[in-house]
Amino acid sequence: MRQIDHFIVGGAGSAPKRFGDVFNPNEGGVQAQVVLGDAAVLERAVQAALAAQPAWAATNPQRRARVMFDFKRLIEDNMDDLAHMLSAEHGKVIADSKGDIQRGLEVIEFACGLPHLLKGEYTQGAGPGIDVYSVRQPLGLGAGITPFNFPAMIPMWMFGPAIAVGNAFIVKPSERDPSVPVRLAELMLEAGAPEGILQVVHGDKEMVDAILDHPAIAAVSFVGSSDIAHYVYQRGVAAGKRVQAMGGAKNHGIVMPDADLDQVVNDLAGAAFGSAGERCMALPVVVPVGHETAERLKEKLIPAIHALKVGISTDAEAHYGPVVTQAHKEKVEGWIQKGVDEGAELVIDGRGFTLQGHEKGFFVGPTLFDHVTTDMSSYKEEIFGPVLQIVRAQSFEEALTLPSAHQYGNGVAIFTRNGHAAREFAARVNVGMVGINVPIPVPVAYHSFGGWKRSGFGDQDQYGMEGIRFWTKVKKITSRWPDGAVDGGNAFIIPTMG
Repeated sequence: MRQIDHFIVGGAGSAPKRFGDVFNPNEGGVQAQVVLGDAAVLERAVQAALAAQPAWAATNPQRRARVMFDFKRLIEDNMDDLAHMLSAEHGKVIADSKGDIQRGLEVIEFACGLPHLLKGEYTQGAGPGIDVYSVRQPLGLGAGITPFNFPAMIPMWMFGPAIAVGNAFIVKPSERDPSVPVRLAELMLEAGAPEGILQVVHGDKEMVDAILDHPAIAAVSFVGSSDIAHYVYQRGVAAGKRVQAMGGAKNHGIVMPDADLDQVVNDLAGAAFGSAGERCMALPVVVPVGHETAERLKEKLIPAIHALKVGISTDAEAHYGPVVTQAHKEKVEGWIQKGVDEGAELVIDGRGFTLQGHEKGFFVGPTLFDHVTTDMSSYKEEIFGPVLQIVRAQSFEEALTLPSAHQYGNGVAIFTRNGHAAREFAARVNVGMVGINVPIPVPVAYHSFGGWKRSGFGDQDQYGMEGIRFWTKVKKITSRWPDGAVDGGNAFIIPTMG
């Protein structure tokens, strides 16, 4: 059986002791085994990174940017192979996998502008013969702990800016779909990055804890569930690290009475069910305002959902494919049953879905609930599957309160033709990313990504200038070149700019 190894300079150093199964979501069987590492494996990666990083940091920014340009070209040249590799382990359809890669690539494109991004500030003549300036310098060694749902995009969100500014980087990807991050590291080496600058270690909680505890790792970026994000943040900060930890979500889509319902239904079909709902920026809750809006929306949603095609990841006509594992399929179907038990109206039931010729695949059909209420646990928690819930609101104020009061605050959207309502909503809603007639409001690469409340721990977002700030530290220099004799008496006085 195929074995997926770490990508470390000089290898892991010892024979593997533990393995994790990598499934084929379309067929249901085990297709490979990934080697699970420990603190000793991490130590080898850390030492290789520490050996390579000083020379990389000393490389001028323009030359580092050229490596990023070459990496971008290699990703584009290998797009088809990467997408098929991703889909084979994750299950998302090929077009969705290409989107995964492309959104990561956009952050690499942003990182190609590194020479401009690293320019500091300068004040000449801040005092008599005194100049003051600041420069951004790399932290040294960073690490990323990434989830299964975006095995290309999220690693590139992390290591793109981190490496571009002069750090070395270690990725610990999800053990469910680990092949793409390894291939990205190979391509980074081919692009001209020195050995040790981008490495990949595989593992479970044992490896996560080793990363969080290692004193040489200066910063950690994490994306995953909120409980684990909180754990990562607390343990990493306690170890003296800079940490950004992105958690779960329960994103709402507010539908005002004046919204274009045909467009809303089209947007919801993709935002709620695309990638089998395995997105932290999925839109699993729709909030129609008013009884008439709710009834009209429901009437249009039902045939649209029935028209969705679930298929294997290589089916070009499929809207989405299987979920990642059998365990996750059972979890999603358990949430559907929970919704029924809690009294929600199950309009379309996606449980028991099978695909002819792929009966053992991890498929869940599209599911629709109506009359979901805020006291239901199926509303409070993230389902992370192809399940859409309708929560009815009677007024704009009630609709505004729902996402604002929810424990998660990742993304939210409002659908309306009314500019005042949209502006008021965007200003007042207590959520980190807002879409106005945009169902999945993931900001472009030169802004930044991050949620609020239990969707994000730490005070800096991913990529954009927030990413540059996270992966660098600012050094402030005050210099004096006096013209005349030194006044020894002033040597004991704190300098002022007077």
